[in-house]
Amino acid sequence: MKTITMALAMMISMASLAQSKAELKSHFEAYYQQMKSQGDIQGVINAMTHLEVLEPLQTRRDTLAYLYLSEGAYSQALNVVGIEKNAGDSDINVEVKALALKNLNQPKLAIEQYNVLYSRNPNPQLAYEIADLMVQTDDLTGAKTKIEYGLANVKDDMTRAFFERQQPYQTSLKAAFLYLKGIMTFKENQTANIDAALKHINEALAIDPNFNMAKISREALEAKKVQKN
Repeated sequence: MKTITMALAMMISMASLAQSKAELKSHFEAYYQQMKSQGDIQGVINAMTHLEVLEPLQTRRDTLAYLYLSEGAYSQALNVVGIEKNAGDSDINVEVKALALKNLNQPKLAIEQYNVLYSRNPNPQLAYEIADLMVQTDDLTGAKTKIEYGLANVKDDMTRAFFERQQPYQTSLKAAFLYLKGIMTFKENQTANIDAALKHINEALAIDPNFNMAKISREALEAKKVQKN
């Protein structure tokens, strides 16, 4: 009799727990929709976090990480999806890792994730991001390959955003590749390649005279040339 009573108590407790979990899930789903309708990103993140605890889903984790990324919470984004290179990761998962690692000044780890995306869908935009990081890490051979691919495949209407000014701006992706080729050329030989680097940067400015990063780099190279002479 005692055993039957204990079993009944456990069944009632489990049923109550299941009901409580279902009620919580329903509550946070409604909370999520309300926060979404109000445009409250932090509220959406909170709702999704509670839902993830109640019912873990990979797609939800990917979205949650992307929301953290969009808010500039790069460490939190990586805490959700990790930093490991996994062939089975979704595109959004890999993109979150690549962008978060890049913004946390981990270029070598970011390159690994960008290469996963590039292997799935090679395109000039990804080639530029990889080449830029490779120049930063002095992998100039790898950068050259991606720059040449980019220049061979870039379309005139493709653009790239830059953020070094207070007001972000867009420039031609082809101009961006030429600018990056100039930086790479200079890094290959900082004494002998000043003129060759200036040539590429001037080609970039011929496409977009308002390309601020190219103008800054040209001024620096011209000053270096004066010092050399």
